[in-house]
Amino acid sequence: MKLFSCQACGQLLYFENVLCENCGRALGYLTDLTEISALDRAESGGWAVLAAPQKDYKYCRNYDAGMCNWMVPADDEAGYCAACRHNRTIPDLSIAGNDVLWRKIETAKHRLFYSLLRLGLPLESRAEAPENGLAFDFLSDPPASHARNVMTGHDKGLITLAVREADDAVREKVRGEMGEPYRTLLGHFRHESGHYFWDRLVAAEQGWLAAFRALFGDDRLDYDQALQRHYDEGVPANWQENFVSMYATMHPWEDFAETWAHYLHIVDALETAGAFGLKVRPRRARELAATIDFDPYKAPRMDTLIDAWLPIEFATNSMNRSMGLTDLYPFVLAPRVIEKLAFVHALTHRGAQALKKAS
Repeated sequence: MKLFSCQACGQLLYFENVLCENCGRALGYLTDLTEISALDRAESGGWAVLAAPQKDYKYCRNYDAGMCNWMVPADDEAGYCAACRHNRTIPDLSIAGNDVLWRKIETAKHRLFYSLLRLGLPLESRAEAPENGLAFDFLSDPPASHARNVMTGHDKGLITLAVREADDAVREKVRGEMGEPYRTLLGHFRHESGHYFWDRLVAAEQGWLAAFRALFGDDRLDYDQALQRHYDEGVPANWQENFVSMYATMHPWEDFAETWAHYLHIVDALETAGAFGLKVRPRRARELAATIDFDPYKAPRMDTLIDAWLPIEFATNSMNRSMGLTDLYPFVLAPRVIEKLAFVHALTHRGAQALKKAS
């Protein structure tokens, strides 16, 4: 993610800030400018937006609930921002603690949408495309002990997220039980969005579908049987030579969704590193050097991203280990995995534009 600062006083800002801690001004994110703006109260009672003084904005309707700091044009009748307009079901706020969990969910979801918007991907809502528009249900487990718990997943544009995943202790417990090196809300959102964009960008175009099958495998493989085999037999030997994660070995759909998620991990982390001017030049391995002097979201080739990512990954993993923490990026990118990442890179940079022109 890029670095933001207050236009009034220059204070550096986090993406989620609603107030400048230095000058006290309200803040709002403007999707059309990819910018957080400091705000002043206008005589009309609205907001004077310092980053765009000639335009009129208002806060997303979820701002009053403390869930969103994004803004929309003042004449937007629906009043929901580019991220919140996709919500279909939110947690029951009459239940104590659900407001905290929903806030964590929205924090992760808004970071997902930052990336999707930066890549210019098609984002139809359920109102625009009732059958397969992108929508989110954030659901709690039923109170009855014998009832089936909510499962996080995707179905024809609808992404369901189990609210319990926003509980850090619960999520970490599941991560340990599943033997996963990484499990976060943002990771869930990026993974499930991969299923949505597989439907939109891969399955919808025969050329992309044929290329997908040549690289990831045949998507017509029975999913339920593949899932059962995955949990009965485990992962294949030497799986890291071909897959970015153990879960990616389960089915070509999951392989794509995992690869898609990792592509977003890499691009966004590289943009953050570049925004801070982070350079890597180890004294003992000068070939493992990197300077991010380009926009990772607009890099023409996957090689450019990988050449920067591998040194950054090694440096940040080493920093984490110095603090007694697990690796920031606990994954191995084998040549075959990089091929799959290159497929996602090509898809996001050419497939999205081709789909827009066709629709």
